[in-house]
Amino acid sequence: MTENNDLKKQMILYFIFAACMIGLNYLIQKLNQLVIAPAFCLNYGTIEFFHVLYCSTDPYNMPELMGSIIAVGITYIIKFFLDKFIVFKKTESELKQTSIEFMKYLGFAILTTIENVGIQFLFRNFLNTSLEISFIVALSIGYLTKFFLDRKYVF
Repeated sequence: MTENNDLKKQMILYFIFAACMIGLNYLIQKLNQLVIAPAFCLNYGTIEFFHVLYCSTDPYNMPELMGSIIAVGITYIIKFFLDKFIVFKKTESELKQTSIEFMKYLGFAILTTIENVGIQFLFRNFLNTSLEISFIVALSIGYLTKFFLDRKYVF
């Protein structure tokens, strides 16, 4: 019975932290869009390297892309430590072990992101569902899959 309660508690914490990371990801991207990118591009946008990598909007919106990459990176790192130490209560903090866990965690994150995108694509294009419904279903399935992968193989 306690194993079942532990699983429920882990799932609840895992999904609470996932929701917090979605919010933080959005906040970071908005902060980048409204404050960081304009200030950075105003001060360094005349340098060709920075202009192409971070400030250009032609042919792609690089400030948005870089903001998204930065937000995902920050939230993955934060969520990894929340999951490791709070959700799954691992106390091992040796660098080698933590690095191995993080690489597995990142690998599963990539796989479940592909799963999310695929599910959302199928729902939008073949079932004609709204963006919001496909987004919620895809994220729910992806996070559920990732929870069990993390629980069994990472932590």
